[in-house]
Amino acid sequence: MNDSVNPEGAASPADHDDDGSPVLWLVPLLIAVAVIALAWGAVAAANRSPSGSVAVPPTTTSAPGGGGPTTVPGDGGAGDGEAAARGEEIYKGTCVACHGPDATGIPGLGKDLTNSEFIQGLTDEELVAFIETGRPVDDPANTTGVAMPPKGGNPSLSDQDIADVVAFLRTLQ
Repeated sequence: MNDSVNPEGAASPADHDDDGSPVLWLVPLLIAVAVIALAWGAVAAANRSPSGSVAVPPTTTSAPGGGGPTTVPGDGGAGDGEAAARGEEIYKGTCVACHGPDATGIPGLGKDLTNSEFIQGLTDEELVAFIETGRPVDDPANTTGVAMPPKGGNPSLSDQDIADVVAFLRTLQ
């Protein structure tokens, strides 16, 4: 007799474990694998360096009246907007955990970035350098009692990624 042919429409022996019970354990396993794969892909996409157009880097000039250096955004046009848009995506994947989805900070973790005298007082290059090195918990200027890790805890960020985040932060001020 052929086990795979079942005129009554019942499950064939291949659809059951050795004890005859259906192989239902495969369903949650497959769902778990799919969820892990989707999560892994989302994290990888959020941490991937954006590619495509190249933003014009900021330049430093002397301030009017003989003051210190001031940062002048690239060309003031589409390149800067694109850099800020890329920076916002990087922010969402790296900085949001401490500084919040709207960049207003999370108490006890990260400072408000939307109206920051600290950010406003630094040139783009200085702010890039700060993000690259972070701030240890024992730094006297640390007011949260929580360290800001180098590159916001994302070592895969490139210099361009951080410059793009700075371009985004400038749009918040």
